[in-house]
Amino acid sequence: MSTLSALLATHTDLPGAAVDHLQRVVGEWQLLADLSFADVLLWVSADPGDIVCVAQCRPTTTSTVLPEDAVGTVVSDDEHPYVREAFETGRIATAQPGSGDAINMRQAVPVRWGDDIVAVLSRDAARVSRRSASALETAYLECADALYRMISEGSFPTAEARSDTKSSPRAGDGFIRLDREGCVVYASPNALSAYHRMGFNSDLRGQDLIETTRALVTDPFESRDVSDYLRGAVEGRNGQRMEVEARGATVLIRALVLTPGGRIDGAAVVIRDVTEVKRRDRALMSKDATIREIHHRVKNNLQTVAALLRLQARRTGNVEAQQALGEAVRRVTSIALVHEALSMSVDEEVDLDDVFDRLIPIVVDVSAVGSQVRVHREGNLGVFPADRATPLVMVLTELVQNAVEHAFDPGAHGTVTVRAHRSARVLDVVVHDEGKGLPEGFCLADSDRLGLQIVRTLVAAELGGSIELETSSSGGTEARLSLPLGKRPS
Repeated sequence: MSTLSALLATHTDLPGAAVDHLQRVVGEWQLLADLSFADVLLWVSADPGDIVCVAQCRPTTTSTVLPEDAVGTVVSDDEHPYVREAFETGRIATAQPGSGDAINMRQAVPVRWGDDIVAVLSRDAARVSRRSASALETAYLECADALYRMISEGSFPTAEARSDTKSSPRAGDGFIRLDREGCVVYASPNALSAYHRMGFNSDLRGQDLIETTRALVTDPFESRDVSDYLRGAVEGRNGQRMEVEARGATVLIRALVLTPGGRIDGAAVVIRDVTEVKRRDRALMSKDATIREIHHRVKNNLQTVAALLRLQARRTGNVEAQQALGEAVRRVTSIALVHEALSMSVDEEVDLDDVFDRLIPIVVDVSAVGSQVRVHREGNLGVFPADRATPLVMVLTELVQNAVEHAFDPGAHGTVTVRAHRSARVLDVVVHDEGKGLPEGFCLADSDRLGLQIVRTLVAAELGGSIELETSSSGGTEARLSLPLGKRPS
């Protein structure tokens, strides 16, 4: 099955930041589907004028009304016409069900990113019986309506809440609705059970959840943290999910600020009793710590190798040998920085912007030109999985080193600019220098420079991309790197 990233890369050319926002929306939509008792589909605009479904989510709180997989289908005037209306108007569109239609709710919610509508969520729910809705159904649907409206306004989900979506509680685990003062308007049976396990034996409705929870926690520091967290949600500040321990029980709490129309309307709290899960997780956490410790030790060993090479370079009197050893130091250090980033990561991903910015001073330091050349970055490289981060860091540092080393005469002043543009499909990087340009008759494929040979090999074999080196129309040289993101190279 294709991932969302691959489908977005296939059907759209959205900017990288817009893709990240859609990933956050999909990270939240199980909660949306459960609260609205509805199937949720994600639609994007594709060429030529089609609207294509790229993801689907079914509720766990009721039966699905769309048993067939809708991913890859195209909107037609006969089916989901309100999706096109939401795209065109930028407003929530609702379709009236037919007399024999088993689906009672058909709604399309525009996904706003900044000033643009980058996608639409469709919401399809089954026809309900004539009986009055229960308190749970009413609380769920009111919260769902608020969250859908926030999506259409671009205020949900926020970038800060990205890590919350991993292993977050679901609505069925336990749901609490708070008013603007932090008092409980509704608490589901599972939420009550979680609080009973922590030692609270009364009804939560009408209680101040902040004070009630703080009183249950025995650790004074954790008590203050959970109080600040819940108060922040009521006051309109988003925070990370947190674990609360009381009387031997462990619960996971996540609070969502509700601000439909830009006005704070209380908060929704989802809660799960994770006491038993926590015990099993401790073993996995120990393994994760071991893996990170391995990355840390590999980093230390590589730094030792780099130090030995640096010492050898100082002791040799041959200039060419010194330069070769200096380049080896830089290459080993670039790999060491990737392992250092992995030693601090829990998901085997590397923030290339941070690693690259830390490598720049080292690249300039070991060059023959020295500190007369300034290197700066424009745009974001983004986050990459570990297996692609190492070769990409090597390629970028080789290109920058090549520009610093060969574009300028010794002692000359100049600038090397690294421009990055990341979309749903590709990462494009241009390394531009203000130097003297390429020598006459230069051909990248025939170059015998070790650095450029490393670049060609890594780009083709490890990254599945392309690399070009050409004289810039504005003077100097440009190295153009294009790396596909949607699909892994075969």
